[in-house]
Amino acid sequence: MKTSIILMLSFFYVLPLAYADLLVGFYGSTCPKAETIIQQAVEKLFNHDKSITAALVRLQFHDCFVRGCDASILIDSRNGKLSEKDAFDSIFLRGFHLIDEIKESLEALCPSTVSCADIVSIAARDAVDLAGGPEYQVPTGRRDGLVSNLEDVKMPQPNDHVNVSLQIFNEKGLTLNDMVTLLGAHTVGVAHCGFFASRLVGNQSDPNMDPALRAKLIKLCFKASRREPSAFLDQNTSFVFDNEFYHQILEKRGILLIDEQLAFDNSTSGIVRNFASDNVGFLQSFAKAMIKMGSIEVLGGNEGEIRKNCRY
Repeated sequence: MKTSIILMLSFFYVLPLAYADLLVGFYGSTCPKAETIIQQAVEKLFNHDKSITAALVRLQFHDCFVRGCDASILIDSRNGKLSEKDAFDSIFLRGFHLIDEIKESLEALCPSTVSCADIVSIAARDAVDLAGGPEYQVPTGRRDGLVSNLEDVKMPQPNDHVNVSLQIFNEKGLTLNDMVTLLGAHTVGVAHCGFFASRLVGNQSDPNMDPALRAKLIKLCFKASRREPSAFLDQNTSFVFDNEFYHQILEKRGILLIDEQLAFDNSTSGIVRNFASDNVGFLQSFAKAMIKMGSIEVLGGNEGEIRKNCRY
């Protein structure tokens, strides 16, 4: 029942003008089927792997936060030169093979036309929509960067305090509201135990965590296992893109420290409460924040290139 309600509440965010150097419908004449091809590939994978929504949103987030939205996160390390993809912060990124598949299809139809950076942005949008999130138009026209260095990676960390994370968001031209909104993508994400186990036991354990959740996570994280287990960041509607994440953190059921801090820091608690009480408001804010994030330091004109292979 809840899923159907969320889908009914999804709205269509219309962007009437160009955003930064980008334009809705950029490929209308040069590759008119581009967005349809991307949407069909994402939907095909989503139908048997709902976790792809979180993976694609995170992929765009990591791409835009390093050198801007230029698909530098997709470049493979070569000849001993390590790329962003091999940074510790990139260790659990997924979705690369889907982007490869889409790029191959687009190159066959419209050679050297659709950038890898635009594929990432459109694919993330489509995955959010499929999970019950907002529909919105993605301004396109990004070009692909030529550089990817491991040393450039500086991402917000799961154990950061609000003011530390905010500084990184501000450096990218994003506001406090944008930060709280974009972290709402954790409504469909997971975190591996290594990123929050310190909150469970020992001197750094967090006494504010819900006791039932703590017991559940201790059992999950400290059992013998060759592979590091993970926990849903939204323990309730884990594959539905809605505002339930904000309800969870207000109930002290935040998995990551930064998530829990959002609910109780004086600067962010009001935003969290507003989103928790207004799902439509959250979805609208998320669409706007994704469009804004997708414009960070984009390459246009004759800058960069249109890669034939997103990995090179």
